[in-house]
Parts: sequence; structure tokens; C-alpha cells
Amino acid sequence: MRLIALRSAGFNHVDLDAATRLGFAVVRVPEYSPYAVAEHAVALILTLNRKTHRAYNRVREANFSLDGLVGFDLHGKTVGVIGTGRIGAVMLRIMHGFGCRLVAHDVREDAAIAKEMPVRYVALQELLGESDIISLHVPLAPDTRHLIDAAALSRMKPGVILINTGRGALIDSQALVAALKRGHVGGAGLDVYEEEERIFFNDLSDQVLQDDVLARLLTFPNTLITSHQGFLTHEALANIAETTLASVRAFERGEPLLNAVRPIRPVRGPVDAPR
Repeated sequence: MRLIALRSAGFNHVDLDAATRLGFAVVRVPEYSPYAVAEHAVALILTLNRKTHRAYNRVREANFSLDGLVGFDLHGKTVGVIGTGRIGAVMLRIMHGFGCRLVAHDVREDAAIAKEMPVRYVALQELLGESDIISLHVPLAPDTRHLIDAAALSRMKPGVILINTGRGALIDSQALVAALKRGHVGGAGLDVYEEEERIFFNDLSDQVLQDDVLARLLTFPNTLITSHQGFLTHEALANIAETTLASVRAFERGEPLLNAVRPIRPVRGPVDAPR
């Protein structure tokens, strides 16, 4: 038996059936710092709303005009959080601090969250129609892939701000481009992108970007894209390292792997390891 140690919560990029057949155990870091990701989502909201990225560039060029920089008060706005696990719960707490109305959707409602603050759990369609800001915090699975598609986008309020710090494929990127083009989506803050492999984490500044959809998204003045940096805090990096090393030590000692991930379907036993 060999080990694949993922330094991430997501594991959709690993063929678990093949790993099992080949004799690999797979472990992940199921959680590190929910604050890191939730706070990054809020940073995207604030930047898009108050246009601080555009103001920063203007002022550096001695342009002190306020034209086109009007935002809105977050206080009193309705924020919809899809997925109320650890990250989603932190997101709700932060937005509650801003004085927002809170609606949430999850396959499993968290009664403790609803007792802690005024959160209404609603059906997905209701959340899409009510929310001024929508933030995605669900894992990627067959039933959540393109959760936000053309139909979902059309149900959202005109001018909605859509935030994704979860998994890129939660959003149909081509449908998002269409919604941005017709002005239905007021702003998109994306820390993930469904075709980010071989793009994010690399310096491509001296190359022509080959992904036409991502290139189009980058042209919109109301779209803010960061390259999967939501986790990038000192605290989260320390947690990731500690959890990963603990899993490696447990594997080495033959102890139970608490953070193991396994295929849903049963597969045949592992093949002989190559000599």
C-alpha cells in the first residue's frame, strides 16, 4: 500500500477507483482555516462593490475622479450563502456583522446556526431570487457541477453579485459570460475557475492566454478574479502542513487514516505493486 497525500480539502481531481485498484491510500486536509476562505470571499464582495481595485489604479496615475465608483451599503442587503459547512457558517457570521439579511441553502440544515443568528434556510430557487449577493461554499460533486447554470443565473436579481471561493465547476463559466454581457449579473468575484488547471499558480504573463472563456471574463470591469488564493494565510498553511504530516505519520505507523477518502462504489482489490 502506498499513499497519496493531498494538501487540499477537495479530491475531485483524483480517480479514487484507480487509486484503490493500484494500492494507493488517499488522504486529504478536510479543513484548515474556514476564516481564510470566508474572509477572502468578503474581500471580493467589498472590492467589487466599492471598486477599490479601480480606485487604487486611478489614484496611482493621479486621477482622483470619483466617476463610476459608486457602490452600495451592505447593511440591509440580502446575502444568500449556498453551503453552510464550516466556511459557509463563518461567512454568515461575518455578513451578519455587516447588518445583512441572511438566507441559506444546504442539503442539511444546521439548527445551531439558525439559533445563533437570524438565518432563514430556504429552497435554492428562493435564495437565487431573493439575494443581492450570493456566495458559494459547497463541494464539487456530480449534483453540484454547474449548480449555477444559465437557468439559475436567470432566476437571480438583476445586478446580483456572485462570489465563488468553492470549486470552479460550480459555475457554468460560459453561462456566466452571457449573463455578464447582457448586464444581468452586477459583479462576479471568482477565486476559482472550472478550467484553472495548468493556468492558476503559474506565471503566464509572457504568453498568450489560450483559454478564451477566462480571457473574456478578464475583460469585464465588474469581474474580479484571483488565482485560488482564498486559503493563503499563515494560519491555514500551518494547519495544512500539520494535518498532512499527521496523516503521513499515521500511514507510516500503520495507524487508522482519519482523513482518508475512498470511492463511493466498491472496487476490486489492489493490483500487485510494481517491483
